[in-house]
Amino acid sequence: MNAAAADEALTTAEQLQPEWDRLQYLGYCLSQSRQGRDPDRPALKELQQLQHQVERLRAAGGAWERALGLHLEPVEWDLLACVLGPEMEPRVGWMFQNLQPGSAQPYPSRALVQELLALAPHQARLLEQALEAGASLRRGGLLRARDGDPYEPLTPEPGLGARLRGVRQAPPAPPGAVPVDNPAGWDDLVLPAPHRAQLREFLMWLQHRETVVERWGGQSVGGPIALFNGPSGTGKTLAASVIANSLDWPLYRVDLGRLVSKYIGETEKNLNQLFDAAHRQPMVLQFDEADALFAKRGEVKEARDRYANMEVSHLLARIEAHRGPCILTTNMRKQMDSAFARRFQMVVTFPRPGVAGRAALWDRLLPPRAPRAPDLDLERLARSVNLTGGGIRNAALHAAYLAAGRGGAIGLAEVALAVWRELGKDGREQTPRELGDLAPHLPDEVLHD
Repeated sequence: MNAAAADEALTTAEQLQPEWDRLQYLGYCLSQSRQGRDPDRPALKELQQLQHQVERLRAAGGAWERALGLHLEPVEWDLLACVLGPEMEPRVGWMFQNLQPGSAQPYPSRALVQELLALAPHQARLLEQALEAGASLRRGGLLRARDGDPYEPLTPEPGLGARLRGVRQAPPAPPGAVPVDNPAGWDDLVLPAPHRAQLREFLMWLQHRETVVERWGGQSVGGPIALFNGPSGTGKTLAASVIANSLDWPLYRVDLGRLVSKYIGETEKNLNQLFDAAHRQPMVLQFDEADALFAKRGEVKEARDRYANMEVSHLLARIEAHRGPCILTTNMRKQMDSAFARRFQMVVTFPRPGVAGRAALWDRLLPPRAPRAPDLDLERLARSVNLTGGGIRNAALHAAYLAAGRGGAIGLAEVALAVWRELGKDGREQTPRELGDLAPHLPDEVLHD
């Protein structure tokens, strides 16, 4: 096996081992210096050899570039190695703690990195510049730092160490967001072909960004952003799950109610925390009930109206600047200001399913191994009641529990009662006529309640 083949057989973490070994020798040298002693010659010789290995790892085509596609300055490489060291090699973390008395963190501060690398004053200035918010490491979502404090720990972005180790790890939920775990695929979507095509076009904005922007010189925009419009239960969240699963990314639903505050400045602060945490992370963000924020703007009559408009502008600015897919959902498209819709890359309307769609949904959402009675005609069922996909999902599952409770198969009697219960959830008075052909299968006790 030649050297190149041997490198390929190693994981990225194993190939980068000289980086962490170098940090340990640098830590040893610093410890000796603090005690007024010189490092021994064998250690200095080993450090010199490791330095040559590290330079090869950082060169074009080296392990770092193959793993992360990075081109950094020397001080940036040193910073990245220092913040990743504690996660990749625990001994480095213990060493950093010993070198920073009183610190409960295994991660290094800027002050420690400066001392560890024995930087001259002009080099220390380069270190500060490399940690600025607009510099490559923070802009690229590689490390986190608090501006201005040289003794605050520098930490890698969550998941970066796992990525180098080849471990798949979902990024943590951003503040104000909750994970949506649904393994749905394209076959689970019951949508007309033109609407499915729109969803696939939305994916193209993510899958072919490099071709359009980097190779063809197209305009670089944030997002992409999509608006999913349609009645409740028509599959908006399901479609968002399908998109996230197609990317092999997690989906997070953002609770705008938790982010919007009555206190001036708090809403912007909450939004900043959300998008800062999601910056360059592989995730899909879904904002529900977008009409509540993007409603048609009326006349500004008081300070609160003006501030509400500022909140919306800030949210839209952060969404547009975010480099990742954002999906906004609404069931009241007419309430939204049309000026906002023009700033979205895709607007997809989710219709109520037709007869064929409802029959397919009933067939798919009834438990696959549940016994079905001979009278369970799905076409007849689909023609009888105009339910959305969400309503069919609820009714199909309830019918299965009714059948299980009676020790029999799922038939029209169970489905009729399940649909009746589903229609009654909105609190209005019901009539059997709403069930169409299912009405004769309702039990008498329900009709005489």
